[in-house]
This record gives sequence, structure tokens and C-alpha cells, in this order.
Amino acid sequence: MTAHRIARLGHLGDGITEDGLFAPFTLPGEEVEGAVSSGRIAEPRILTPSGNRVKAPCPHFRACGGCALQHASDDFVANWKVEVVETALKAQGLQATFLPIAVSPPAARRRAVLAGKRTKKGAMVGLHGRASDTIIAIPGCTLLHPAILAAIPALEGLTVLGASRKAVLALSVTHSEGGLDLAVENGRPVDGPLLAQLGAFCASAGFARLAWNGEVIATINPPVQSFGRARVVPPPGGFLQATTHGQAALTAGVQAALDGATRVADLFAGSGTFALALADRAEIHAVESDAAALAALDRGWRQSPGLKATTCETRDLFRRPLLADELARFDGVVIDPPRAGAEAQMRLLAQSQVPRIALVSCNPVTFARDAAILAAGGYALERVQVVDQFRWSVHIELVAGFVRRHIGPA
Repeated sequence: MTAHRIARLGHLGDGITEDGLFAPFTLPGEEVEGAVSSGRIAEPRILTPSGNRVKAPCPHFRACGGCALQHASDDFVANWKVEVVETALKAQGLQATFLPIAVSPPAARRRAVLAGKRTKKGAMVGLHGRASDTIIAIPGCTLLHPAILAAIPALEGLTVLGASRKAVLALSVTHSEGGLDLAVENGRPVDGPLLAQLGAFCASAGFARLAWNGEVIATINPPVQSFGRARVVPPPGGFLQATTHGQAALTAGVQAALDGATRVADLFAGSGTFALALADRAEIHAVESDAAALAALDRGWRQSPGLKATTCETRDLFRRPLLADELARFDGVVIDPPRAGAEAQMRLLAQSQVPRIALVSCNPVTFARDAAILAAGGYALERVQVVDQFRWSVHIELVAGFVRRHIGPA
């Protein structure tokens, strides 16, 4: 059997050999062998291990699809994630000063979407297996917040109560200051008896809030999240940074990038992660297409005395990006688009005279594309902060600061 040398990692975390084969759970520099099928060594045998190879800390690694890189040392993963961003920027002809990566600790993931399915003996709740519909039990998970793991027996009971025989429940669980916030999709239609049972379950299990198929069934305690000094109750299943550590690192990066700005537009504002933290020192205009998220932001601001004026605008920034005359009102912009980036809005920002921009991204490729658009418009990329809040995964978060090289006509 032919030996192959791993040259690098691909963007999904698989090793790629010098001759272009993909091999999961391998690292650069390792020699491996195994049967080849469709350009892939599905079960590589490690002949020469890398010095960066470690024993996976989680007993469910390889079976569970939640983590991809637990076989690699923390230093290797951190360096690899920074290199991914550097490489994406180089492909656009850009470079930047990189701050040390911020890595969230184990057992810090405060939100997860678990799968729940009824079985002959009761129910199974866990994460899907790697590239599989099989549900894997995860009692020893090293990734999720302990409060989420402790709730799995209760979630199994809820699955028995509310899942049809063949359905798989999507259980979106978020750890909040008021307790666990649970949003369930694909559950049985709610009738009178089920409504009463769900309400009783929420109270007895100690959940803060329960939403079922998009409808809030019960709120025992407000599932509060803190954004700066503001306390916000996001809509059920609403977007939230994966860890409090990651949120703090990204927020600090945004604040540093917009230092001195007094009138800030927050584009793709969500429920106010950045807007409300910035409102301590700047007037904010928050723009977001999700009306429920903006309503939560507005309530959080109104209930937080001392914050500067904050206005909200429900708007689809993909179809109606802010135009030059609208951007002229601001001396700072923070933009946190989805993975696809926001090319149309970036082109208008590049034509603007906004002095400072903070760009938050979860996709190095679209980040680099958008950074190149800003650079071509006269913005200098000052610094990049990579944030690893999806520990042991291939996901990468970052925040970058841009300053306009000149004010006035180009």
C-alpha cells in the first residue's frame, strides 16, 4: 500500500496529501496509508505522526460531528486559524497586523442545536454524527456549557412528550442569565393537552423560556443576555455569539476599531451585541432585517439608563444598503454580515467618507474580498483580531479595523 505525506489542511479540517488526496483526522507532515476511493483516504492509518498530534480530550470525538480538530494541539489550531485569514488576505494582495488570537476555553459554548428523536425505550438527545443523520449521545462533551449537558435528561423527556414517532426535533438551547432558553422546531402541533404539558415541563425542568414551533409557550424567567451595560432578552432561537468570551473579544475589537467615534451605524445589528456596548460612548443607529431582534435591542436600550441615543431601522441591507448620503451622518460603522459577506454595502462604504469601520466576519474568504473592496476605496486595514470561539472546529471569527486614508474627494 502506498504511503502519502500530508501537505496541509483543507478548509474543512481534512489533511490534503502532496498528491491531492483528502484524509480526515490527519495533520501536515504526517505520513499515512489507506485505501483510496473518490480522491479520499476515508480511514487513514498514521505511519509517522506529527509532533502536533495529541490525544483528543473528548470521548465522543470522531463519532460526533461537533468537533473536527481535537487531534491537534491547541497551538497548532490557533496558528492554523490565523494562517487561514492571512492566506485569504494575501490572495487579495493585502496584509495586516494581527493581534494574538483569542481562544474561548473548553465547556464554554453557551448555545447549541441538539437533535432529539424518540426510541423504543424513550428518546435520544445529542449531536448528529459526522456526515450522518445518526444522533450521538454526548454525556462527556468537552465543548458545551455544563448547564446544557445537565439538561439533556430533561430534553429526552421533552422529546418523548412532543415528538412524533419519525420526527427529529431541533432543540436550540441557549444558556442565559435567567436559565436555559429553549426553542423547539419540528414538534407535534400544539393542542390543549400538549400546551398544558409543555408549560408544566418548562416549570418543573427549570427552563427560563420555552418556544415551540415558533410560538412562546412559557416564560418562567426572562432569558437575559448582557450586551455592555444593557440587559437584553433576544427572540427565541435568536442569533448570539457562541461564547461569552468570544463576545467579549469581538466587542473589544469593535470598540478599539471605532475609538473616538461618536455617531456609529451598526449594520446587521441583531439584538444589539455591539450597538448596546458602543452606546456607552456613542450615539447609535442600528440597522437589521429581523424586526424581533431589533425590538429586543430597543427594549434593552430603553431599560438601560445612561446609554446614549439609540435608534433602530428595520431594513434588508442586501436589497437596500445604506447609501452615501445616509452614511455621511456617521463617523464610525460596525458591520457584521452573514457568511456570504455584504458586497453591495461594502462597495457603498468604500465610496463613503466614514473615518472608521469595524468589520466582523465569520468567513475569511468573504472577509478578504470585502477588505479588498474597502482598500480599493481608500481604506487602510489597521489590524485583525482572530477569535476562536468555535473551539476545535474549523470555524473562524474575526474583527478588523479600517481607517480612511484621506477625507474628501479621492
